[in-house]
Amino acid sequence: MRKVKILSTLLAMALLTTSLFSSDLKNLKKRVAVVSFTDKANYGNNIGNGIADMLVTSLVESKKFIVVERSELDKIMQEQGLGMSGAVTPQSAAKIGKLLGVELIITGSVSEFGTKKDRIGGALSKLSGFNLGISSESARCVVDIRLVNTTTGEIIAASSAEGKESSKSLDNVGVSGINFRNSSTWDKTILGKAARKSVKKCVKIIINGMQALPWQGKIIKANADGTVFMKPGSQAGVTAGMSFIVYRPGEELIDPDTGISLGSEEMMIGKIEVISDVAGGKACKAIIKGGSNFMTGDLVRIK
Repeated sequence: MRKVKILSTLLAMALLTTSLFSSDLKNLKKRVAVVSFTDKANYGNNIGNGIADMLVTSLVESKKFIVVERSELDKIMQEQGLGMSGAVTPQSAAKIGKLLGVELIITGSVSEFGTKKDRIGGALSKLSGFNLGISSESARCVVDIRLVNTTTGEIIAASSAEGKESSKSLDNVGVSGINFRNSSTWDKTILGKAARKSVKKCVKIIINGMQALPWQGKIIKANADGTVFMKPGSQAGVTAGMSFIVYRPGEELIDPDTGISLGSEEMMIGKIEVISDVAGGKACKAIIKGGSNFMTGDLVRIK
């Protein structure tokens, strides 16, 4: 009877552990990169860069993604001869994404950005002898974003995110100079508030779009002792005890009409289990639980 109880307890603990790891695997962070937006509103002041920077900050604050540093992205774009955001196509975005090791590239444009002021009660001011005209001021920011799957070059989502804000106050109420680096001042303006609302909607669009993409890692190095190094590590939520399936990508299939990748045939080659974190969480070490001949570049997935 005692043996039965012990076995039941061990089984319950095993099921609980599996459940916990299963839950953790669903919360693994995916890697994204944000390309500077184009300024179709012709507002100036580097508004495309500014809104993209706001989006990067919001994505980091959401704690749901690993966001590539803009400096790293800019370096890759320069190397590929893509110095301007408008030069990025779904095909080139997919190429950039693969070089950066991200699942998603976010491109877009600022299509509307500005304020409008309407004076109210001018006649009353003249009759009363006081210049107390009240202005109603409104701000509007519209960002059009596209989410590009870096595996296929396919646009998995395209949507507009609108932000509006308004205020009523005495005359001479205006919007202070744009300074994206000083959010404490910028966010107090109605234009800053409108931009912030638009960016928050962008984050929701990205979170929903990311659900359609499978999480993926890569083998960095295979060792002779039956261990491998893979990326990412704890920065993406990968912890010791997690198990993953490893696939070998085959020849890429390119659509002859569009030039877009249709994916490739893949072969499951084995299974690994994470044992420790390395490189400050950017990578981890795992033991091979099944299969052999692992190579640099093999794909790591949940299933």
